[in-house]
This record gives sequence, structure tokens and C-alpha cells, in this order.
Amino acid sequence: MNWQEFIENRNRFFWLLHIGGWIGFALVHYLGSLLHDLRDLFTWVVILSAYAGALFSIPLRYIYQKAWNLSPLKIAIVIIVSSYCAGLLWQVVKNITYWEIYKHGWRPDFWLYYAQSAVWSFYIMLSWSGLYFGIKYYQMLQQEKQKVLKANNMANQAQLKMLRYQLNPHFLFNTLNAISTLILIDENKTANGMVTKLSDFLRYSLDMDPMKKVTLSQEIKAVNLYLEIEKVRFEERLKITFEVQNNCQNALVPSMLFQPLVENAIKYAIAVKENGGTIAIKVSRFANDLQLEIADDGPGTEIINGNLHRENGVGLVNTKDRLSALYDNNYSIVVSDNIPTGVKINIRIPFQLEHDE
Repeated sequence: MNWQEFIENRNRFFWLLHIGGWIGFALVHYLGSLLHDLRDLFTWVVILSAYAGALFSIPLRYIYQKAWNLSPLKIAIVIIVSSYCAGLLWQVVKNITYWEIYKHGWRPDFWLYYAQSAVWSFYIMLSWSGLYFGIKYYQMLQQEKQKVLKANNMANQAQLKMLRYQLNPHFLFNTLNAISTLILIDENKTANGMVTKLSDFLRYSLDMDPMKKVTLSQEIKAVNLYLEIEKVRFEERLKITFEVQNNCQNALVPSMLFQPLVENAIKYAIAVKENGGTIAIKVSRFANDLQLEIADDGPGTEIINGNLHRENGVGLVNTKDRLSALYDNNYSIVVSDNIPTGVKINIRIPFQLEHDE
């Protein structure tokens, strides 16, 4: 068992602090005896005193566990009464031990002397109680903090899954609609080829964990699978170019990042032009950032506050939401006019490799 697991085990952690605390108490008193030039025999008095204090403070733990759910006032009363009783008994044992060992069996004439200096012992037990409750409340706060972090993480994962799984129905609807059109115009061979490629793409998509990032090379493979489907529809009208720096192939990106953006470009830039067009994907690294660019040479559209006027689906909005969930504020996405025509989308995310995750 490693140290972290040992600390997280509350029972073991209690005994570690309990024993360590009383050893420290004994050590401080021993050093104090050296300052007063007491005999070596006093060392046994110190050891037995610490041992008795450790024994009398153990029942306090179980008393406080029973009183844990009481009101604050009742808990305070329990702490004071329990600490005083434990301190009083401890002081009696300390006095008897001191008289027996250091005073060679001397006994006082009046019984109240057995409780002599009980206030000091009560103070020690009260301090022990304060540390016990302080540590318990700290552990509770840490536990609640972990619960909140876990809940936020689960909510974040749920959001990512929801955003990620929005893509497949959207894409599937468009593709099935295209296959239906091909069948209606008796392009059965072409439709069959599209079904086969669609099957490959969906298998790849379902194999990808939506909660994990993938390497850029894997993401390009996914885009190519998607484009193979679209090329069945557009044939030579659809052209695509990749320009990827060699040091970016293993960089991590959100899975299916390019697909909705490429789909938008095909829908609004390629499909509307008789001769089709070109979609250019560029990836480069700049310092600690990965820069991605998706550009088309279509007719373009009005850009309002960084959003496409034509955008009415889940593509760009979904991408922004996923980037926000994955990178918080450490990302940017900029939509601008492509020169001479078309739309360009630039994305900046942290440059990460697999071992950085």
C-alpha cells in the first residue's frame, strides 16, 4: 500500500496521528526535563505519562463519533465534559506514577492532591479534541470537494458525449438522404458503394471514445473516410488538399473535429457550385499551440460576430461547445473570409502529445 492510500484510510490515518502525537508529546517533555536537570529516572515518568495519555484519549474518539450528529452546542458540551473527565483520570495516573517512581512510593495525606494540576491535563485533552474535530472537518471538506469535482467532471463528460453524439445522427441523416436520392434515380451501384463506405465510417466513429482525444493522423483518417462517402456523390467536383507539418502528426485533437466543419463546407461551398470546389486543411505548430485551418473556395457568406450567417445546424456551434468543454478558455476559433472567395475557419488549441495527457 502506498503512502497516498495509507493517508486516505481514515482508521490508519487516525492511529498514525494519534501515536505520532503522543510520541511528540513525550519527546517535548523529555527535552523539558533536560533543561531542569532532572534525574534519568524521570524519563520513565515521561514515557508512562505519555502512554497513559494515549490510552485515556482513545475513548474520546468513539464518544465523539457517537456525538457527531448532535447540535453544535451539545457537541461543545460533550467535548468539554469528556475532555475534563479524561484529563482528570489521566492526571491522577500521572501523579501516582510520579510519586511511585520518582518519589519512591510517597502518598499525599489529602485525596484532592491526586487531582493536582488536572487543569493542565484537561487543556491537553481539550487540545487533542480540537485537533480531532479539526482534522475530521478538514477531511469532510476535502471529501465534499472531491464529490463536487467528480460531479463537475461527470457533468462535463455527459456534455461532451451529448455534443459528440449529436454528429452521427446529423451526418447519418444527410448521407441516408443522399443514398435514397441515388436509389430513386436508379444509381444503385453508386448507392451500394456509398452504403459500404458509410458502414466503414460509422464503425470507425463508434470505435472512437468520444471522451478521448485522438492523434491528428487518426483524425485525418476519419476525415478521409467521410470524404470517400461524399466523393461518391460529387465525384470530381470535390477536391481536398492537406498541408500538415511533420511534427504535428502525433498531436492530439478532439475526435471528429474536422468532420462537421468539412460537412458544412461541402454543403455551402461545394454543392452550390456547378464545378464544385476545393477544401483545404492546414495544420501547423506555433510555440505551444496547434493551429488548424479549414478553408473553402465557395461563394462565401456574411460573417456576423464571428459566426456564419448560413450556420443553422450543429456544425460550428457544436465544435465551439466541444472545444470549450475540453479546453476551458485555452482555445480560440476564428471565422473569416477566405481570399479570394470562400470561408476560412482557424482553430487554436494547446499542442499536446499522448504522454502529456
